[in-house]
Amino acid sequence: MTTAPDGSNAAQAPVGASVRLSTRPAYLKTADPMPMLRPPDLVDTGEVGVVVALKPLEQRAVRFRRGTFLVAAADLEPATALE
Repeated sequence: MTTAPDGSNAAQAPVGASVRLSTRPAYLKTADPMPMLRPPDLVDTGEVGVVVALKPLEQRAVRFRRGTFLVAAADLEPATALE
């Protein structure tokens, strides 16, 4: 689990929260009803997205500029308001 300097936690990010990808996963899984595996270079490390759904097993559906993907909460960190 990732903790931000202000003590907040990406694992507890509610729907609508801005989060940043802290580490690039080996692959990306789309958040579609029929998920597909996609190459990891569609989302850059540090890219900011918005949590659109909370999923089981500490997963978050996050909307990035190139699509909505399922990302482990451990790979996310809260984005600050200045970004």
